[in-house]
Amino acid sequence: MKNLILTILLMLIPFGGYAQTDPEKDQDKSEMAPSKNEDGEWDLTVMDPQFDYFMNGIAKPMNQYSEVYLKAKNKILVNEWNSYYASGRYRNVIESSIDYDPKENYGLKFEYKLYQVFAYVNWKYGLRMSGLSGSDAIRR
Repeated sequence: MKNLILTILLMLIPFGGYAQTDPEKDQDKSEMAPSKNEDGEWDLTVMDPQFDYFMNGIAKPMNQYSEVYLKAKNKILVNEWNSYYASGRYRNVIESSIDYDPKENYGLKFEYKLYQVFAYVNWKYGLRMSGLSGSDAIRR
């Protein structure tokens, strides 16, 4: 009887893995996308509590950038970020792609915040991104 139960259990073990979802497929669905807030302005939510500290104490003020400059930089940085995501580089830092349309008018506040996300990732994790301006590539 023990041999029969053991045999049945051993036969069921290989099928246990088939019910799980494929993590690569789930990873493909992960995406950061801009959304509009209650005021109708584009917004980006960053869930890291140190990001507020970075924005208030380390990041350059928004008035030091133009919207045109930030839009050009963000286009390059988003492409670089999404390339890292697609290739699987920096998996411990980059957990999703970014849905960004450079033709969309997101506004200065959004462009600034997105740019500072890249500066923050550089500051916190040391991830070097070629599209980040030298003065914004801060090391901790």
